[in-house]
Amino acid sequence: MDGQQRIAKLLARAGVASRREIERMIAEGRIALDGEKLTTPATLLSDLSGVTVDGKPVRPAASTRLFRFYKPLGTITAERDPKGRATIYDRLPAGLPRLMPVGRLDFMTEGLLLLTNDGELKRQLELPRTGVERTYRARAYGRVSQAQLEALAEGITIDGIHYGSINANLERRTGTNCWIEMSLTEGKNREVRRVLAHLGLQVSRLIRTAYGPFTIEGLEPGEIDEVAEGRLDAFRKSLR
Repeated sequence: MDGQQRIAKLLARAGVASRREIERMIAEGRIALDGEKLTTPATLLSDLSGVTVDGKPVRPAASTRLFRFYKPLGTITAERDPKGRATIYDRLPAGLPRLMPVGRLDFMTEGLLLLTNDGELKRQLELPRTGVERTYRARAYGRVSQAQLEALAEGITIDGIHYGSINANLERRTGTNCWIEMSLTEGKNREVRRVLAHLGLQVSRLIRTAYGPFTIEGLEPGEIDEVAEGRLDAFRKSLR
């Protein structure tokens, strides 16, 4: 029927969670329509009237917002950590809308983390096929040549996992330490660290400096600002 969409997409757009998380919530019986628990994320609806999550009505989707956050070292990209470690939400100021991270940065990686209230935008930015480039700067111990780094443009397979094309450049070297800039579009788990380790390098600092056209410029660790609506709209149009 015209105007109808899958409930998973509608809930993601409303900022409840990502589509994958919503599918899990439905399997757990946490989402209902007019009091009846849903069994499939493919349920078609024209709006979220009568939909509840954990017994609470879902608010209509707010305007899409995107924030730049400088994730500090020693924080988890999650709402809570079983080990009791600090999360990004412990570092965010009060008064923000419910925000979801676009991708993840591991505990000892710092730098740009995009946050949004729109689960559909989150998904679009994370999908490898969208081709949004992520840029990192790594300080590493060991020796590597520019030729070795340039070979990464052809992709590399490590322990059965294939990593796609990486644009890598040796910025500078001081003794046995060097700074390397790397740009990639896949963003597999711990990709930069694993690739550099494969080249015999030990990463001592890793900073994500950019995600698409958005950079860390002007932010200090723990700081956050909002992407202007016009800039966000222009970026979303470029993804289509």
